[in-house]
Amino acid sequence: MHQPVLYQEIIHAIRPKSDRRYLDGTLGAGGHAYGLLEASAPAGRLLGLDVDPDAITLARHYLSPFENRVWIVRSSYTALRREMQALGWMTVDGIVLDLGVSSMQLDRAARGFSFREDAPLDMRFNPEQVLTAAEIVNDWSEKALADILHRFGEERRARQVARAIVQARPVRTTLQLAALVAKVTRGGRIHPATRTFQALRIATNRELESLLEVLPQAVEALAPEGRLAVISFHSLEDRIVKQFFRRESQDCLCPPEQPVCTCGHQAAIRRVNRKPIQASEEEVAQNPRARSARLRVAEKLST
Repeated sequence: MHQPVLYQEIIHAIRPKSDRRYLDGTLGAGGHAYGLLEASAPAGRLLGLDVDPDAITLARHYLSPFENRVWIVRSSYTALRREMQALGWMTVDGIVLDLGVSSMQLDRAARGFSFREDAPLDMRFNPEQVLTAAEIVNDWSEKALADILHRFGEERRARQVARAIVQARPVRTTLQLAALVAKVTRGGRIHPATRTFQALRIATNRELESLLEVLPQAVEALAPEGRLAVISFHSLEDRIVKQFFRRESQDCLCPPEQPVCTCGHQAAIRRVNRKPIQASEEEVAQNPRARSARLRVAEKLST
């Protein structure tokens, strides 16, 4: 059985029950979905979304024991409301979002997510998407490159890396780019190209924009007392989730010095955990990728 990051923690957070509806917005190979369907037997239902056709194929096979209770759709989680409405679902009782790149995608060298093997600079979650990492690397301006490396990769030497990339164009493959970055950046605990690859992947797939877009939709889609569980793998994602949960769990967003509330904002959720849940030492030993996972959970208020 394929078990994704923080598997047991997700099941505990969502609290699946029979005859309830659930949504996995990042279906992947179906690991979290399998657990939710198993725990919500005999009548729990689940809608699984993913833009990656390879993931859809794997999930259909993996979740086949639940074929009468699962709907698998190739679609972005930003379209979750539309896909729910297509099934006649107005609300769901739990939503899971496991953000970032999957182990399955990293292990497929041809997808271009990793610098462990040589491959074209692709990095698209959805292979039908027009924009690729190669286009960003070879066509975007030096300033635009530096901006995304700094913002999405938190690369301290973003300007130097961007300049080196522009001077070396065309840069076509993962190993070519990794070697180029390694000449400019200093070594450390991680590979010198890690931040650059992260930044390119985030920019290629508009990951942060999509996250900002989906969070309000997810809260709206939840039934009262339904839960939203979000796993992030880097500080940028986690910061967005943390700030959104904090804001939507407050009744007033006016400045503290303002004596009377004029914003009219009302809390929609409560934060189940104020500090992110992290993987156990045992899980990290079995799956090093789990080391950076952070889980935040929110519950829809009943009023």
